[in-house]
Amino acid sequence: MNSRPATVSDQPRIRTVLVLTGAYLALSVLTLGAIFLFRDDPSMVSDVVWVRATIVAASALLTFLFARSAARGSKRGLLRLRIVSAVMTVAIVVIVSIPGFLPLWVRLEQGVCGVLLLAVVVLVNGRHVRSLFSE
Repeated sequence: MNSRPATVSDQPRIRTVLVLTGAYLALSVLTLGAIFLFRDDPSMVSDVVWVRATIVAASALLTFLFARSAARGSKRGLLRLRIVSAVMTVAIVVIVSIPGFLPLWVRLEQGVCGVLLLAVVVLVNGRHVRSLFSE
């Protein structure tokens, strides 16, 4: 029988946040791979796409690391996760809504990233998750 005490990382909502941020990171890395593969096709990849994808991948890595920190019980990790996920969600909405700024496939990928992050924002700002860190 396992009698170890429950930790923050044992909470289903925290595990869900880890899965969502992991998916955001994986999708961002896969997108960089696709950009590399299609780098010679200017209709699919431009300098803006390279820059945007690099920024998103870096933010996805930070988001995932902050989620892991929060899962270990770090209040600072949770605060950083709350800030970064909210800021990136807003940035994605703005960027995706600019007509012609990004190719359709990148806009769709960014939309999926936005949905993943929106779910993170809802979870980490919810009363249940915040209460885990109020002790």
